[in-house]
Amino acid sequence: MATIKAFRAIRPAENMAAKIAALPYDVMSREEAAEMAQGNQYSFLRVDRAEIEFENDVFFDSPLVYKKASENLKELIKSGALKKDPENYLYIYRLETEGHSQTGLVTCLTVDEYLEGVIKKHEHTRQDKELDRTSHILECNAHTGPILLFYREQRGIEVIIEEWMRLKPPVYDFVSEDAVAHRAWVIDSQEIIERLTCLLGGVNSLYIADGHHRCEAAARACLERRKDGYNGDEEFNFFLGVIFPHSQLRILDYNRVVANLNGLTEKEFVSRISSSNSGTGPAFVVNPVEAGKACRPQQRHSFGMYIRDRWYRLDALPGTWDQKDPIKRLDVSILQSNLLEPVLGIKDPRTDERIEFVGGIRGLEELERKVAQGAAVAFSLYPTSIQELMDVADAGRVMPPKSTWFEPKLRSGLFVHDLE
Repeated sequence: MATIKAFRAIRPAENMAAKIAALPYDVMSREEAAEMAQGNQYSFLRVDRAEIEFENDVFFDSPLVYKKASENLKELIKSGALKKDPENYLYIYRLETEGHSQTGLVTCLTVDEYLEGVIKKHEHTRQDKELDRTSHILECNAHTGPILLFYREQRGIEVIIEEWMRLKPPVYDFVSEDAVAHRAWVIDSQEIIERLTCLLGGVNSLYIADGHHRCEAAARACLERRKDGYNGDEEFNFFLGVIFPHSQLRILDYNRVVANLNGLTEKEFVSRISSSNSGTGPAFVVNPVEAGKACRPQQRHSFGMYIRDRWYRLDALPGTWDQKDPIKRLDVSILQSNLLEPVLGIKDPRTDERIEFVGGIRGLEELERKVAQGAAVAFSLYPTSIQELMDVADAGRVMPPKSTWFEPKLRSGLFVHDLE
């Protein structure tokens, strides 16, 4: 069963939501974060990315940065820009963009269910990023960024949420700079809260979509606080999430750019990827795309490749994947095991500095720009599906790094979970 809990959110005054709301801390560079927050003293990036308040010689994991994040959060509360609700509520968060919409329930979830595997993950986390967010949580005494999760669609839950939105006005309604419309509602009816809690209790599993490091950090912070004793009801035993039905989420492509051809000439490289290293036959069928046109894959096991100033289409041939294995049949795995590792020598994409990952929201133009700036080759991929993600998580396994890019992104600062 999945346990949800109403909570007293710290959230913006109604006229401040658009000024405060910010993209998640981990989807931009330090320079981009500073530019986004420039001229806006209320930007939540001043909490989630407080290093932008310092010169570049002060690193993101400096104690000064965490202290500043806490100070900035307290100042937003003191000024009235953020305020804490008087009672425990649930909240609805709806995002709309480019003909796509998704509506989730903002709630608290239990750390124990994450540790026990009721809340399932699909990717590894890095210790340095875990420690960063753990320190941030403990210093701020709050979860400042929500975790994006989903459940296998249950119509009864959506009906209640849709009815509430139909009858009640939103407390927030604004469009962010990236043309995403954000609306939110407060569920302050104890009867509705109990009904939703009961219905979610019938859900066997929740799946983390985006925010693995934040989730792991919430668990670390909880275990740290438990050292002083606990009874299970303390707020630090719970973490902030927004849960959606699986059918509403949208995964974009997550593309690859490689700095060099591992000592090969362009001709040698194209020849190598057109035949297997084992000599048992070709791994890909490689065809040039019409000049001036980009290659966005239209089906699984098909890839786009941009090298020099030309796009190619790569079609993986049978034998390059194992249909019975939920990891090996992923397109990211096919590209890694048949090209990136054997031809370009990228054995561990998590640590190899020659590979860069580009979220699909940036478009294929970003791949062309990277190559024009000096990268050797770029690859466009067909998006991983929600079903593929669930297959991996249900098997208790994890995907290769950078397999999924969820869009649109939840905004931080609209809902904060106080650990007191």
